[in-house]
Amino acid sequence: MRSISQETSVTHFQGRHFLQIPGPSPVPDRVLRAMDMPVIDHRSAEFAELGKVVLSGCQKIFQTKGPVIIFPSSGTGAWEACIVNTLSPGDKVLMVETGHFATLWQKMAARFGIEVEFMSTDWRHGADPAAIEAKLNADKAHTFKAVMVVHNETSTGVTSRIAEIRKAIDNAKHPALFLVDTISSLGSADYRHDEWGVDVTVSGSQKGFMLPPGLGFNAVSDKALAAAKTNKMPRSYWDWEDMLKPNADGFFPYTPATNLLYGLREAIAMILEEGLDNVFARHKRLAAATRAAVTHWGLEVLCLEPSEYSPVLTAVLMPPGHDADKFRKIVLENYNMSLGSGLSKVAGKVFRIGHLGECNELTLMGALTGVEMGLSVAGVPHRAGGVNAAMELLEERSKTNMPGHLKVVTK
Repeated sequence: MRSISQETSVTHFQGRHFLQIPGPSPVPDRVLRAMDMPVIDHRSAEFAELGKVVLSGCQKIFQTKGPVIIFPSSGTGAWEACIVNTLSPGDKVLMVETGHFATLWQKMAARFGIEVEFMSTDWRHGADPAAIEAKLNADKAHTFKAVMVVHNETSTGVTSRIAEIRKAIDNAKHPALFLVDTISSLGSADYRHDEWGVDVTVSGSQKGFMLPPGLGFNAVSDKALAAAKTNKMPRSYWDWEDMLKPNADGFFPYTPATNLLYGLREAIAMILEEGLDNVFARHKRLAAATRAAVTHWGLEVLCLEPSEYSPVLTAVLMPPGHDADKFRKIVLENYNMSLGSGLSKVAGKVFRIGHLGECNELTLMGALTGVEMGLSVAGVPHRAGGVNAAMELLEERSKTNMPGHLKVVTK
């Protein structure tokens, strides 16, 4: 029998694990408590009330007056629902290779027999509205049935300018549907489904909604609903029409993820209590502080265009000769913090700092402190003081009384 001294050493950390990946994001206590409920009859009047609240609440988050369809699925399922309800085998679409997740969506479309023209990028810039406009202008026969873009590319920390892409489509007078992935941006970055003329907005529960994975969303325009009535793609589970009929009364056509819907109701309440503009300002503020730290350390942010900096995450390039995954392992083992890994083309080259969802100034300062200590332990060349640079930026912005800061009134 082995003695206690002979047992394999296991590190036990006190306090909460720092989950600083760009999703799933930490689930707030309020949401956890809201989900801690008995399952109820999903054909009851009580459930119908819950259904109506979350469906109407989602419209506020997507900023749309049209329907938002909720599937018990991952974001990948919501991708598929978008494709099978709007396109037919043999259709041609225009997509942009902004990163790993845009590439995955492109591969899914191809599996359904969609012909994809995939515009390549360096993974350090978002989709170029001018290049999209040029492609559409050249498409005199209107062969492109859709333009498909990832709003916030989670693998790179780069956002695409959706409003400008909508303008590019309009300038070209092209009838293509506009399909946008907001899986990692909705509820964290400014996004306006109706105002920006998006036909289908795809999203998921595990990022800005601050929920566990398990809910997928499609916000749909009238134009997209019309396309769904004439397209020829087979579907069953993902059929919008099957969803919309019972949704009108707060119900779903098959067993819903009841407890996740309880959590969704609470998450929507939290977002609206803070106010969408304040939520967006907070995320931009935390992102700016993170970039201030990265710049001070002498490291490089992967995104090269300031107007495309993600408010959701920051992807950081490692210096030559240093492996990002080894660095992440050191941070995890020493400080109980998870950082996002580099994916496909940037695997081992970048680590990603998530600053989304319930994240605030103190949470971010703890995360950046863990990164800076990790750089020292891992022997990564850097200039100490990045945490102070971030703190100074946050202090300065607090003094300006930006949205999200409450005035303290004394009598």
